[in-house]
This record gives sequence, structure tokens and C-alpha cells, in this order.
Amino acid sequence: MVIDGKQPLREQLRARRKAFVDANGLAALRVHAIVIARIALTASNHAGSIAAYLSNGREVDAMPLIELACAHGVRTALPHVEGRGGAMRFLAWRPGDPLVAGPYGLPQPSTLAAEIEPDTIFTPLVGFDRLGNRLGQGGGFYDRAFARHPATRRIGLAWSVQEIDQVPTDEWDQPLHAIVTEHEWIRIEGR
Repeated sequence: MVIDGKQPLREQLRARRKAFVDANGLAALRVHAIVIARIALTASNHAGSIAAYLSNGREVDAMPLIELACAHGVRTALPHVEGRGGAMRFLAWRPGDPLVAGPYGLPQPSTLAAEIEPDTIFTPLVGFDRLGNRLGQGGGFYDRAFARHPATRRIGLAWSVQEIDQVPTDEWDQPLHAIVTEHEWIRIEGR
């Protein structure tokens, strides 16, 4: 069994994120998600195609971003994974398209959907720092996808309370180009 040294930090940041979500309520979170969506679409630098995600309830809700992108004629996709350690692909999806049950209980597009090479990947995260380092769930799906799409812009969507001074990194971790929170667009210099 491999022990992940980042796990205690994930637990601390998940508790911080939960407290933030619980304290704000659904209406305020919806407004925050809409503000984040508008900024994030601008941060994508006029992308013709984006990949986003369906929120787990405490992550920033990316649905307003997907809806806004669709309204601007941007092709949208969601992650599709086959299982633990497998590859993450980005399959075409628009609100109203069918979803199937995926690993970890996450809904995802069916394998019948077209694969998209996104110009920008919007990623959820557990924590981040101002150097663009991202602490994810620990499965490595996004880092492997980022490595397969090196020219794709990588933008994290997060609540401001998820920021920490320094995210511990490993050699396979792929930094972000930007992070968008309810308070700001953090541009990473040199990316």
C-alpha cells in the first residue's frame, strides 16, 4: 500500500472548503460560480474548445462556465475515465446531453461522444499556491491528461480558502497557467 504524504493536507483543505461552502449557502455560491465562469472564460484566451467538469458539490460549480461557453459557440467537453490509473479523455458534452455512470460515482459522457482536443482544461482542485501548483484528489488523472496535452491551457477553479503558501509537488505534477477564485484571476508568470 502506497501512503500519500499529501493526504493530511488534502483532509485539512477539504475541511476548509466544506466550512466555506456551508457558511455561504447555495445562493451566494451560485453567484460566485457565475462570476468565476465569466472570468474563467476570459482567462481561456478565446478558446474554441474547453473541457470542464461536473462539481462534487463542494468544488466550484463549473456548470455556469459550460453554459456560458456554449452560449458563445465554444465546444465543450467533460472528462471520461475508464477506471483507477486509466487515462482521462475529454468527450464532447453540452447541457442536456446524456451522461452515464463512471468510476467513483461521477457522471460522464458515454463513449459514443466524440473526443475533443481542448484548447483549455478547467480543473477542480483541493488546494493551490500562487506558483500554479495544484493539489488534486490524488488519482493523478488530471496530471496525466495535462502531460498528454502539453499545449493546452490549464486553469484551476477554486474557492479562495483553498489557497496555501506552498503545495508540495512531485516530478509528475503539472502546474497551472492560472487559477480563478471568487475574488481574483491569478495569472502565473511565465506561463
